[in-house]
Amino acid sequence: NQHICKDTFTVMGIEYFGKNQNNEILPAQTTSDNKLIFQSGLKAKELAIFTIKKGKKNQQFEPKVFGRIYPERKDDIAWENDKIGFRFYGNALKELEGPSNALDLWFKRTNRMILDEWYKKSIEEKISYHVDHGEGCDPYAVGRSLGAGAMAPFVNGELILNENYLSAEISDFGPLRFTATLHYPEMEINGKLVEESKTVSLDAGSQLTKITQFFNVKEETKVAVGVVKRKENDSILWNNETNYFIYQEPISKENGQIFIGVLFPNGLDSVGVQSYEYLHPLRKEVQQFSHILGYKTYQPSTPITYYTGFGWSKFGFETVESFENYMSQFNESLKKPLIITYSK
Repeated sequence: NQHICKDTFTVMGIEYFGKNQNNEILPAQTTSDNKLIFQSGLKAKELAIFTIKKGKKNQQFEPKVFGRIYPERKDDIAWENDKIGFRFYGNALKELEGPSNALDLWFKRTNRMILDEWYKKSIEEKISYHVDHGEGCDPYAVGRSLGAGAMAPFVNGELILNENYLSAEISDFGPLRFTATLHYPEMEINGKLVEESKTVSLDAGSQLTKITQFFNVKEETKVAVGVVKRKENDSILWNNETNYFIYQEPISKENGQIFIGVLFPNGLDSVGVQSYEYLHPLRKEVQQFSHILGYKTYQPSTPITYYTGFGWSKFGFETVESFENYMSQFNESLKKPLIITYSK
């Protein structure tokens, strides 16, 4: 079932849970790849002992992630945690607004799971979620771009943008991790049809969503993760020694400022800016777009995993320096994960 209870979450079939040193039960989840996960809360160099015990089969925990497909909004797939939210657009929206495979953002300033409420109010009460009514909004404009970190092939100096996703399966519903796999139309690259799919995942408390991108290319192909670039009063932070870049958007009088971060655990080839014109098929008008692009070389049969997300000046990140510190620590945590030992 893609609709998740908002007050408590029942982990169906769970037989074990974790306890910390204070004998407190920690929220836990069995994932689609057969893992039992819980959040340790440990800092660097800290040591703790956790006890895994047999428990109730239908243990209940308050959800800290949420996501589903929204057929009532032209098949959006949207997901959130207690910090941020994202969405991709479904195929049903294409005929109304034109094609877009962009990654869109929800600016949240509440720890509540809020997306269902925003969609419902938008549809039933005609209240726009593009305006902040106290707990955040979606003011992020994407158009015919990659939005806040989608990936596309970059062939002969041009991005090959796909269209809206065709189908999706949700495999992890929470309470600590959301995971879904999206399938897209075939694209033509150098006269050959290429399949595309991606798996998105979001953990509780994270500012970044994980994306594992797949193209069934038969040879090395240059690809790029793009963040749509505004015209002025913005900045890009990147150097050759880091495997992430940060885009600082212009300040908005109504919505403050966001800082978008894209991180590749295995490093970036380079970062650049590209601009292009696009003739909107429905509006019959020429539009201008620019991207900050992080380039990689895609190897056949080897999906690329990366992270993208943001910090908001109205919810925990007042300056770009604070978000850069978060990105640096997140990067270090990937390089130096927890060391886990077991004893009976």
